[in-house]
Amino acid sequence: MPILDSFDKRQLRNVFGTFTTGVTIVTTRTADGKAHGVTANSFSSVSLDPPLVLWCQALTSRSHAAFNGVDHFVVNILADDQIHVSNQFAKSHDEKFVGIEHQDGLGGAPVISGSAAHLECVKVASYPAGDHVVFVGRVERVGHSSRRPLAFGGGRYMSTYAHDLGPVSTQIGWDKPARAQDVKRVAAEMPAICEAVGQHTLCLSVWGNHGPTVVSWEPSEHPISDNLRVGLVYGVTISAAGRAFAAFLPSDVTRSFIEEDLRVFRRPEEDEAEQRAAFEADVAAAHEHGIARVVDPALAMRLHKIPTNAFAAPIFDARGVMVMTLAILSQVDRLAPDWHGAAPQALLQACRALSRQLGHQESQPTPGDSK
Repeated sequence: MPILDSFDKRQLRNVFGTFTTGVTIVTTRTADGKAHGVTANSFSSVSLDPPLVLWCQALTSRSHAAFNGVDHFVVNILADDQIHVSNQFAKSHDEKFVGIEHQDGLGGAPVISGSAAHLECVKVASYPAGDHVVFVGRVERVGHSSRRPLAFGGGRYMSTYAHDLGPVSTQIGWDKPARAQDVKRVAAEMPAICEAVGQHTLCLSVWGNHGPTVVSWEPSEHPISDNLRVGLVYGVTISAAGRAFAAFLPSDVTRSFIEEDLRVFRRPEEDEAEQRAAFEADVAAAHEHGIARVVDPALAMRLHKIPTNAFAAPIFDARGVMVMTLAILSQVDRLAPDWHGAAPQALLQACRALSRQLGHQESQPTPGDSK
């Protein structure tokens, strides 16, 4: 590693960028009732007793005068599906809260809905620090969800995963991944399948190094979102795609991801043993029916912000290996939760046809058969 005795601002910024942080939106409300917010990753805990935190703001920020003159602020720690929120508050404009659901916290400072956590603070001190000012706050109230926090490092957004996932966190963890030509072949059939299943949104996923990873979408005439992104990673336990992989991949491939999900996504009121039993029952049902589903409104809202039902069927290749899953997602009033409904059965038949195209013989045993 080269050591630089002299460096410019860009080089120093690059070095700072190697320190991966969370992403926060710090908010406040001034005496005239106007809400202010700014994206900040210069946030840190300071003390547990008393409970203190700090964050830093540039003196040139348009909202510096607002934060400098108030007594309260809220640190909203963003979840990993809130990149759009971070980007909206990072821009210099006066309409930052447009389209952002929030409630008033202490002193009227906005608490942003859907965040991983938040801290409502009373400002107790501020210190000049070069071209920034350091604000110190005493934490008065907190909120915490089971959402995975958003991270930032090296100039880009990241998702956080537990280090104890071991080698699968940096490798596929499965020596029979989907082949690029097979993914391309299946993706080419998605427009026709969308029509065949009744114009429901389609989502094609493969097993990646962080679990079920979206590689293609086929929007329907009734879209569930206007922000369908490839590369999105779904939780194994809370998505139809994840449950399909849990049912039809060998358990040693999915086990560590399942354990992480059961820890992260457990609801505060939910007993751990009951949560595990319910998930295992869902996986067993998926194996029995040949198709997985998520028809839990709370899970649907967590994933897509609107009530949806979802089914996902496995796709096998010539080796008898599940290499992809194709899911249908739709609003609950358009897609019934029935295993034997027309749409999920059409999806199941389509995925069996795709498997045959990839050379799979239905008489072949599949990894899920041993569960």
